[in-house]
Amino acid sequence: MALAQTRELMDRLLEAHGFGAGAIEITAIKTSGDMILNVPLSEAGGKGLFTKELDLALQQGDIAIAVHSAKDLPTFLPAGIEIAGYLPREDVRDAWISPHAAHPLELPMGSIVGTASLRRGAMLKRLRPDLKISLLRGNVETRLAKVAKGEADATLLALAGLKRLGLEASATSVLDVGDFVPAAGQGAIAITMRTGDEVARALLAPVLDARTAVALAAERAFLGVLDGSCKTPIGAYACVEAGNVAFRAIVLKPDGSQFFETVASGPSSDAALLGDAAGQDLAAQIPAGFFDP
Repeated sequence: MALAQTRELMDRLLEAHGFGAGAIEITAIKTSGDMILNVPLSEAGGKGLFTKELDLALQQGDIAIAVHSAKDLPTFLPAGIEIAGYLPREDVRDAWISPHAAHPLELPMGSIVGTASLRRGAMLKRLRPDLKISLLRGNVETRLAKVAKGEADATLLALAGLKRLGLEASATSVLDVGDFVPAAGQGAIAITMRTGDEVARALLAPVLDARTAVALAAERAFLGVLDGSCKTPIGAYACVEAGNVAFRAIVLKPDGSQFFETVASGPSSDAALLGDAAGQDLAAQIPAGFFDP
């Protein structure tokens, strides 16, 4: 997935600047998140597991820019690193994959759904408390293969990832954002750079998408209030249309038994303020100990 996203950026840069083949070098860096597959990320260290090696390469000057799934970026970045911007956002929805049912509501009682996402697990339990949630890690192809072999009765994956890998046909169905609010940043490719690197900023400027940046400003501001991480089941989605932002978010107990929601809207110019206010609204609703087992 990481290489597919990086190649998408490279292709856009080559076209935007008229560079010839070979003008941009891709450096593949394996992250801790790629290597730790036997425990949930929430227990292994959270979102930073997918970024710390890339951050170090940036800080040391080994690479000029780094490409990330926006939903994997920590809420707060290390000093000296900033988000340069985002490529145009893909479909934000979750895809349902199961040979047994077209929708979670149709699975037989007590079925096993494999996922590494606390958000997806909590939302599934909210709809179907009887379902059993098991850990399912690995790349997209590995997870699809495990479901095909019967290691789980179903799983959920980001539709954007399936599309980028040419595997959209693997989706049994696509889930509505009303039932499954996406993760903040889902479907967006984020590019980070060293703070103050104007050469990198100028290189990236023609391919960055302003509408996606507005949406992510709201979603990441919301996370900033709640300190959103892999340890917290949170969904946040900002839809940007005609200069306005429509924002919705949900915070759930890990077992899905309780949840709090909020919606907000306003002009695109106030996206970060809107996300911050939505976060404050939910923070005021959530009781102490809400996330305790």
